[in-house]
Amino acid sequence: MINKLIANMLPFFPKKLVWVFSKRYIAGQNLDDAIKVSKQLNSKKMMITVDLLGEFIEDLNQATENKEEYLRIIDRFESEKIDGNYSLKPTSFGLLIDKNVCYENIKEIVAKAASYNNFVRIDMEDSPCVDLEIELYRKLKAEFPKNVGLVFQAYMRRTMKDIEDLMDIHSEEAPNNFRLCKGIYVEPKEIAFKNYEEINENYIKILDYLLKNKIYVGIATHDKPLVNAAYRLIEKYNVPKNMYEFQMLYGVTPELRQSIVDKGHRMRVYVPFGQDWFGYSTRRLKENPKIASQIIKALFFRG
Repeated sequence: MINKLIANMLPFFPKKLVWVFSKRYIAGQNLDDAIKVSKQLNSKKMMITVDLLGEFIEDLNQATENKEEYLRIIDRFESEKIDGNYSLKPTSFGLLIDKNVCYENIKEIVAKAASYNNFVRIDMEDSPCVDLEIELYRKLKAEFPKNVGLVFQAYMRRTMKDIEDLMDIHSEEAPNNFRLCKGIYVEPKEIAFKNYEEINENYIKILDYLLKNKIYVGIATHDKPLVNAAYRLIEKYNVPKNMYEFQMLYGVTPELRQSIVDKGHRMRVYVPFGQDWFGYSTRRLKENPKIASQIIKALFFRG
């Protein structure tokens, strides 16, 4: 209860105080910080996906600014020869203001990544965005068959059907490429599973479908039972290493992450950075209130 109370109060705390918690989970506030962290992870045989924090913009000028920043990020990361790709949230590019403008913005980013033979992952956001983001993926994949992917959330009741519906654009030459995570946004029980066991059961069911149907999958989880279930499914379907990877958030369960790498599986770490770190941090805490105890330790035992 105390952890939950702190998690709910945190958005009202001074930002300097919140940063005590945030710096463990965010690469930094500028591009140089993200480059440094990415190189460190690469040196440990881990790939990265970089994300400029920020979403739910208020006008299309902000969308243009975000697009230009992503183009600079891609050029810089490629010049630094980082082993990684790029993640983005469509709401940062105008999805809820003008979906056509959003498409043109993201198309330019994907084209830039494709020019380096690289890849862009479209993050899935809350329920009002799901249909729009699936439509966006369809359009972009038609133009860039091997350079764009999408995220699906296992707690959404609709997810399996959404994946099945996208099989019409799946092929062995250019397979669908999905990240499967549990989901973080607060959704009503009518459209999202709430129970831990139900969410895990659906996650495994979806992962089974993805691996069986030779869909490239980023297995995004910090839950050890799900990692073990993934091991069993990979063995069951004899999935080649170039058709899946594990994915984790920067700063979360580093021991489990390293154990996966030590077993010879590919690992990609989600590296967020940027000035808009505050909203990301408070969402992370609401997702896992147990982190509140770490904040207390940081404040009172580490100064």
